[in-house]
Amino acid sequence: MSKVKILANYLPQFHQTPENDAWWGEGYTDWTAVKASKPLFNGHTQPRVPLDNDYYDLSNADSIRKQALLAHEYGISGFAIYHYWFSSKQKLLTKPAELLLEQKDLPIEYLFIWDNNTWKRTWSNVKGAVTMASSEYEKKVDPQDSGILAKLDYGNEVDWKIHFDYLLPFFKDDRYIKIDNKPVFAFFQPQIDFETIEKMATYWDELAKQAGFNGVYCISRDGHHKIGFKHKFRYSPFVPLTWNQYLFYRSKKEISARTDKIEFYDYDKEYNKLLEDAKKSDKNTWLSGFVGFDDTPRRGIHGRIIKNGSPQKFYEWFSKLVEISQSQNKPYIFVTAWNEWGEGAYLEPDSVNKFAYLEQIKRIVDEM
Repeated sequence: MSKVKILANYLPQFHQTPENDAWWGEGYTDWTAVKASKPLFNGHTQPRVPLDNDYYDLSNADSIRKQALLAHEYGISGFAIYHYWFSSKQKLLTKPAELLLEQKDLPIEYLFIWDNNTWKRTWSNVKGAVTMASSEYEKKVDPQDSGILAKLDYGNEVDWKIHFDYLLPFFKDDRYIKIDNKPVFAFFQPQIDFETIEKMATYWDELAKQAGFNGVYCISRDGHHKIGFKHKFRYSPFVPLTWNQYLFYRSKKEISARTDKIEFYDYDKEYNKLLEDAKKSDKNTWLSGFVGFDDTPRRGIHGRIIKNGSPQKFYEWFSKLVEISQSQNKPYIFVTAWNEWGEGAYLEPDSVNKFAYLEQIKRIVDEM
């Protein structure tokens, strides 16, 4: 039985961009919300502070190097880097991956997870889009403004080739993860016009073969609607919902938003649900675990918090997910996340737990 490799989901939001400057104010990154976070109840650990106040800048190659070497040292095989491509005319937060590509000596594998969605402001009524930042960072805008910040537009074959040509240097990198000589490319939102995604994936397959690969190994997040490719991946901490559960959850969230109430969950209960779900997963679905979760830096009193977590509990639960993955002969398992500081989901050392979570990862890897 081969060892399963651990991939840490990786957020490239920690560097200044012209778009964030325009939308939220000069110098805005995810660190802005993390630093400004405040405790919302007794015992609430906020703000989360990186060890030695290392509020790094991911437009700096040395920051990328430090992260990759640290991950490698503690047994992380690679990064699953979120990819923000909105159209052939707009892509965002690409600098960290480009710096990783340039530094060929860094011993870290990687793949892209395309978070294919439209970005909107908190007050926007646009459906099927993801809200960015929080209301406290909103600027006064023209009331005729739709609230859309970056609009997803798949386009046609011309646009798909522009996207593929951008990805090709990464695909050719020896460190880019491949299965059967197929670069692995993940879709985080497969439900958003899956018919177009399928056509694009078929076209990419042809382009990949022309470039010397056997095609593209497309995987999609397994969700409540069961739309996606044959090969899928889970995203934690929350187990995918059935359609009826999803509708109920959305109505609950709307009520929660109106009553200004944080939603609390229990660490053990959420992980137990993940384990039960993992045992029933098919051979083509890669599993996922999580470190912790608290998105109040981004959502404030509309956030969700998973309470009662600890490094020891993380070891106990995540090691069981790894065992299941190995027993099902899966090559990789995801963990949320390397650096989702705005969601309280990070392996990187902080001022409270230091290197404890990374030490648990190393312990799990050494015990495989």
